[in-house]
Amino acid sequence: MSLTDLDIAGYRSIRSIRFPLRRLTVLVGGNGVGKTNLYRALELVQGAATGDLTMAIAREGGLASVLWAGQRRKTDLPRLRFEVALETILPAAENAAFQPRYAVEIGFGDSAFEAVFAEEPQIKAESLTLSGRRGVTLMERKGPAAWYRDETGQRRRLEQPLLASETALSAIRGTLPELDAVRHLLSSWRFYHGFRTDHGSPLRRPSLAVTAPMLDADGANLGAVLATLKHIRGDTVDLDAAVDLAFPGARLSIPRPEKDASFALTFADVPRRPFGPSELSDGTLQFMALLGALLAYRPPPFIALNEPEASLHPDLLPALARAIARAAERSQVWVVTHSPILAKAIAEETGIDPLQVIRQDGATWLEGLSQVGTFRDG
Repeated sequence: MSLTDLDIAGYRSIRSIRFPLRRLTVLVGGNGVGKTNLYRALELVQGAATGDLTMAIAREGGLASVLWAGQRRKTDLPRLRFEVALETILPAAENAAFQPRYAVEIGFGDSAFEAVFAEEPQIKAESLTLSGRRGVTLMERKGPAAWYRDETGQRRRLEQPLLASETALSAIRGTLPELDAVRHLLSSWRFYHGFRTDHGSPLRRPSLAVTAPMLDADGANLGAVLATLKHIRGDTVDLDAAVDLAFPGARLSIPRPEKDASFALTFADVPRRPFGPSELSDGTLQFMALLGALLAYRPPPFIALNEPEASLHPDLLPALARAIARAAERSQVWVVTHSPILAKAIAEETGIDPLQVIRQDGATWLEGLSQVGTFRDG
């Protein structure tokens, strides 16, 4: 699966932006230009698939807090809008290309007339369409009412009206294979925006010895992820190379798990003393968690990293860049960074130049992006 196009309107510093995505997208820029808002918008798209969209907006302070804060024309409704274009191959469709577009719009509800609390974000509209010479709408929702096409192509209305907090994408199940596929794809995205490294961090404790194909969002199963690579997959070549590049002469030991799974690092300057997760520095532990996210046994189809350079010494950034490049061979990867050093290192590893996030007319924009959503350099 790949995300080929992203369209965001009305979200925080983003007035309206649409741009294509690559297998590896690196966004770099200074403070206050809106890099994290682009990242967060993707998390909200995932929330539409998992059913957490309106709750996630509420956690950010509510709809009034996340709406575009700049000038708005009198005719413009106070709305958020997210749209993604996807492309994948469905084996059941004899390898036919599957190019859906999903869009969702959120606005204020009216508790006097609708089943919604006074300040609750309300799903106003949704659609799922298939692109192509003869595009077709597979699902459409306006307010609480929604319809979808069944296996014969006929429209079917939902018998039960949707609540304001429910997305059709998360609520309609088992009736439309394409809708199920999109929901599954978006739900499987993984977002990593910093790991706790304090003494109570899950990273510092052994994890349960359960085979782990990918890293949890909080890194709690890191020991199991590394043990899965070592003892189930039997391949730690990329992992060992990353450790050696970051800490020349260091050795990573991953004992076969019993009840718990853990790991230890032995450094060249202290060759007889292995250091477990509870003893590692914050930066070293953060780096190991990023390796777990990027080099896992079965990575998710989409990995997003927000400022992964935080707490890392600059000497570790070339090794992180190489791990990101390896991950992009198996997954689509999105990186948001403050660090020109990391962005340059990724470009040297992959040949893919970063996109510069800027402010244009007071709104978040990408350098070189045209108003029609294409880059001037092609």
